[in-house]
Amino acid sequence: MKTKNASYPGEPGATRLEPKRGGQLVERMFSGFGHTTVLGTDQVERPSEEPYRPLRQSKAGSGATYRLQNQIPELQVQATSPATDVMTDLSRVAAVTIDPGANIDKAQKTMIARGVRALFVVDEERTVVGIITSNDVLGEKPVKVAQDRGARHDEVLVREVMTPANRLEALELQDVLKARVGDVVETLKRSGRQHTLVIESGPTDSASATRTVRGVFSLTQIARQLGLPPQIEYDVARTFVEIEAAIGG
Repeated sequence: MKTKNASYPGEPGATRLEPKRGGQLVERMFSGFGHTTVLGTDQVERPSEEPYRPLRQSKAGSGATYRLQNQIPELQVQATSPATDVMTDLSRVAAVTIDPGANIDKAQKTMIARGVRALFVVDEERTVVGIITSNDVLGEKPVKVAQDRGARHDEVLVREVMTPANRLEALELQDVLKARVGDVVETLKRSGRQHTLVIESGPTDSASATRTVRGVFSLTQIARQLGLPPQIEYDVARTFVEIEAAIGG
């Protein structure tokens, strides 16, 4: 769910998302999909040298009542909305990781418990070594791996079915800042993937090859923000069809 002062270009009172500077690879994964996305908030300057003072408090007068604030609905978007409206900003949202040596049953349980469809796979030094999705866990990969090495399904490990880091596709943050939701949908469609990362590269003169994962796009998140009803049984192909119908693609 978006907060009121999140950075949505063109929205009154919004702030412009500036690329976050940082040299470490984000060690968190797609909260996601059912996530809270906050792309930027107004910075309020507070006096640093003045003494702290208590704030004024009040009591409800005779006949006055208190009413709880209604939850603000998640921002609904259109194909022409800024792409950042549907990006999960990993500098603001906690993500979910798993060890490459964990079995796929644990991966599936983690996804269910955290309400996500993908996990970052990280090693002991918290370096991202790959990504595992719900399709990797529930598809044909585990069956083939189990047959090839004569193992049970619950003995198949995350590292055996994940997509390794050197095969991951990603978008540059500077391109995302100028893109629309429809552009992201077309990107996911052409790659045939449910998710794509958004990365922020270091300075061109930097000797480090580390790329910071700044955000992620999720097909299910985009569908939800387009106002499409959730599917009882998730089907990637069907989701693409429904999204294209919604955006007139």
